[in-house]
Amino acid sequence: MMVTRSYMSRREVEQQSFSIPVTVLVPLGAVLLQVLLPRVFHGLAILDLPFIVTLFFAISRRSAIAGTATGACIGLLQDVLTGQPIGVNGMAKSVIGYAGASLGSRIDVENTATRALLAFGFSLVQSVLLYLIERRLLGIRAFHLLWLHELLRAAANTAVALPVFLLLDRAKHQE
Repeated sequence: MMVTRSYMSRREVEQQSFSIPVTVLVPLGAVLLQVLLPRVFHGLAILDLPFIVTLFFAISRRSAIAGTATGACIGLLQDVLTGQPIGVNGMAKSVIGYAGASLGSRIDVENTATRALLAFGFSLVQSVLLYLIERRLLGIRAFHLLWLHELLRAAANTAVALPVFLLLDRAKHQE
């Protein structure tokens, strides 16, 4: 019996795609919920639903270009609808999309523990990026980074990300 080996990369084998409605409506819904939910329940302002969706699409598609573009689009839409300076979330989520896709092509991102670590870690990375962009790049001195708050934000985003990831897994189409 002869053993055959495949020389396709892990990324080529497991790259995921989504239907057009999922690709458009899920990020749009996340941004709209991000805008509306904190107005009704102030405590939900700690969540960043567009971040969760950006990370999911980036690690699922495993394409750095697609991850960067997805992060940029979602972040810019978030900036427009939340009144942030245009580009702040766009830049931060572009970096998250790129890094998430790059890691997604190298590690097993279907594992729940890995997803939890990625969501927690990238939430902290995004907090640092937002601080650097607002404080250093834009010179907004009123923007401060409170580490306990950011750790709680990362934990809350992780707790919400895991069931959202499982729900969105059902929308995947294997290429």
